[in-house]
Amino acid sequence: MAALALASAAPAAAHAADAAVLQGLDKITARISTFKAPLGEKVRFGTLEVTARACDKRPPEEPPESTAYLEIREIRPGEEPVKIFAGWMFASSPALSALEHPVYDVWVVDCQ
Repeated sequence: MAALALASAAPAAAHAADAAVLQGLDKITARISTFKAPLGEKVRFGTLEVTARACDKRPPEEPPESTAYLEIREIRPGEEPVKIFAGWMFASSPALSALEHPVYDVWVVDCQ
C-alpha cells in the first residue's frame, strides 16, 4: 500500500514529441508565422534553417510547459551557413533562452 502511495506522489514524466511547434516573427514585415519542425529535419523560416533535436511537454496534470532543443543556422546565398543558436527554448519563458537576430525571432509554442 505504501509503494502505491509513493508511486502516485511522484511527478509524472514529460511526454516526448515527434515535432516542435514554433512561431517566427519577421521584424521587417511584422508577420508572425506558425510552423512545425519535425525532430531531426531542417525547416526553413526566411534565411534561417531550424532543426529541432528534442521536444518535451509536461503531462496535463502538471503546470503547462513545452521545451525544445533547437539548432538554428542562418543561410545566405554565396556564404557558408552560420550557427546562430543552439540550446533549449521554453514556451512559458521565451526570453529566458532567446534567439537574438536583427530580422527574425523564433520561439517554442508546443510539442506534438
